This record gives sequence, C-alpha cells and structure tokens, in this order.
Amino acid sequence: MSKKIAAGADAIVLDVKTGNGAFMKSLEDAEELAHAMVQIGNNVGRQTMAIISDMSQPLGRAIGNSLELKEAIDTLKGEGPEDLTELVLTLGAQMVFLAKKAKSLEEAREKLMEVMQNGKALEKFRTFLSNQGGNGDVVDHPHLLPEAKHKVELPSRSEGIITEMIANEIGVASMMLGAGRKTKDDEIDLSVGLVLNKKVGDTVKEGESLLTIHCNQTDIEAVKTKLYDNIKIEQEGTKPDLIHKVITK
Repeated sequence: MSKKIAAGADAIVLDVKTGNGAFMKSLEDAEELAHAMVQIGNNVGRQTMAIISDMSQPLGRAIGNSLELKEAIDTLKGEGPEDLTELVLTLGAQMVFLAKKAKSLEEAREKLMEVMQNGKALEKFRTFLSNQGGNGDVVDHPHLLPEAKHKVELPSRSEGIITEMIANEIGVASMMLGAGRKTKDDEIDLSVGLVLNKKVGDTVKEGESLLTIHCNQTDIEAVKTKLYDNIKIEQEGTKPDLIHKVITK
C-alpha cells in the first residue's frame, strides 16, 4: 500500500485473491487483509476498494508466458475466457467509476466492453508494447511469440464433473516444464506451459482432454502425474463463485 499511495493515485482498486492458489488461502483471511488495505488507503485520502476473487483454480485457461500473452490479446478483443473477462470487467468498471469517467458501475462496464469491441483496447496494448521496446506486431500476429515444439493432450481417466483443480500445484507442473523458476538461476522457457480445456464445474468424458501440455521436452511423465494428482473428478459438482465480496471500508 505504501507504494500505491506514494505513486500519487487518487483512487486504488485492489484484487485480493483467495483459495489454494493464493497467499490468503481462506476467505476470512482474505477479508481481513482487504479491510486492512482499504482502511489504510481511505485513511490517507485515497478512494480505495477491494474485490475478493477466487484463486482455487487457475484464472483463465492459459498457464505460461507466451500462452498467457496470447490469452490476454484474445481478452482485449472480447474473445477471452469467461472468468478472466468477467474479472477484468469487474475490476476495470470499479477503476473507471472511481476515476469519475462514468456515472455508475453499469455505465463503466459498458464503456469497457465498447473499447474491447471497437479495437481501442487492443491498440492501447500495442502502444504499451512499443513504448517499452517490445514488438507491437504480436497483437495482430500472436504466432510471432515463442511456441513449444510439442503439444500433448492429458486425457481424463474417468467420466464426471471436475470438482477441483488445485491452482498452486498446477502452477508447479507448469514450472516443471520450464515456464517458471525453481531457483533464481533457472532459465525460463517462454514457449511452454498448459492450456486448460476444462475448468471446475465442467463435465468430462473418459478419454476427453483435460488440458494441453505445451512442452519442449519428451519425458513429461512426472508432469502428467502432478496434474492427475491435482485434478479431481466426481459425480456431482458446481462452478465456484469468481467474485466473493466487494470491500469498501
């Protein structure tokens, strides 16, 4: 909060995660943290609010550097995963409203959807890339991003409803492919990662692909084992709530 306040923002919108993939595992702890940060901001004259959002499963469908960037581009075009798009619109609407660029959250959300549909959001992202020395052409040609040599499907071993996808352990599986660092000296492979074909609450048939593994190595049995161990399929289940609470004081 000290960094956000020192930066001089008039309004601050916080996304506080909860679930097994978050720093705050329980909703109660996430609420306590959110209240504390909101009070700090409000006490020094900053309009501050927090959204408590779910991180019991991975957000969106892509896990890995290039894969997530491609997903971000799709989302800015209005073609991203349902949960990622909803969180972006929820947080963004709060920011637009607190910035007094809209008279209501509904109007703010409509403004965001408009710039996604008319291409202005994507053009702004292209500007961000170019201004930081990146290649803005990837916006129109995502295939320019690093791509893994192999794509391997992970078939379901049973039929039912997915009731659990443990976010932090699936992240570890992605790290095992090279998408993250186990030690500070490890080199990150920008091309590898995972793309989820199913999420919690989805039905799945035996043999149907749960996710696609993007890899450059041929021996990925340990990765598969890690994934199977952390995806639970049962006969009954529901989709988790994405937005748990809105904290304003």
